[in-house]
Amino acid sequence: MIQKGELITYNLSELIKPEAYEVRLTPITKFGEGDSTIRMIKYSAPMNPHLRNFHCGFEEDPICMFTQEKSDNFDWTRQSASTRDTKYTPNTGPTTDRSGSKQGFYMYIETSRPRLEGEKARLVSPTFNIAPKNPYGAINSAYCFSFYYHMYGKHIGTLNAYLRLKGQTTVDSPVWSLSGNQGEHWRLATANIHPNTSFQASASLPAIIFEGIRGPGIEGDIAIDDVSVMEGECMKADEPSK
Repeated sequence: MIQKGELITYNLSELIKPEAYEVRLTPITKFGEGDSTIRMIKYSAPMNPHLRNFHCGFEEDPICMFTQEKSDNFDWTRQSASTRDTKYTPNTGPTTDRSGSKQGFYMYIETSRPRLEGEKARLVSPTFNIAPKNPYGAINSAYCFSFYYHMYGKHIGTLNAYLRLKGQTTVDSPVWSLSGNQGEHWRLATANIHPNTSFQASASLPAIIFEGIRGPGIEGDIAIDDVSVMEGECMKADEPSK
């Protein structure tokens, strides 16, 4: 029974084209159908986040508009430690998210069979809007890109991060890379990125790509969490100790 003044919501997941749609609402009571009301709505694609301040902890699904690259070998998996079954792959992967919560979520690559050594999983961020810094259209800012990684297991492969630059051609520029077992800890990675190096403002829509490469065995799960992009270069305090 719907109460007077009650807010009713419904997700219209079929609206995938930027077109106008007619929605008809018809009340149905024990006396039959009431008068219908019609509303016109239009689907709008999600706005790209501004590169000035972006953070994603993967707590919600969809995952901050990240997408799986279709040309890779397998996908990254969104997971919480409380629901992950580790009985088949002990001694690898995180036991909590970066904050220490077993209920918190992160993204990881599952390296159990049928995965093979060298196979890649690529996770692509949304493209970011960048505003020109001067009237000539050039972009002259640096941005601090940071994330937490967990690379625990004797078969850990490689984690790469790329900046995808779109202009006349698409270029994936490496910004960070690490291989091998780094211990049973979440660790901070930071890198300064400079989107102005290869393209002009009219084409300046970069994306960040996380590439997990499967190592020689099943104890090779790599995880990431709390991805951030902030305007300005990384502070020394942000950088992990050697």
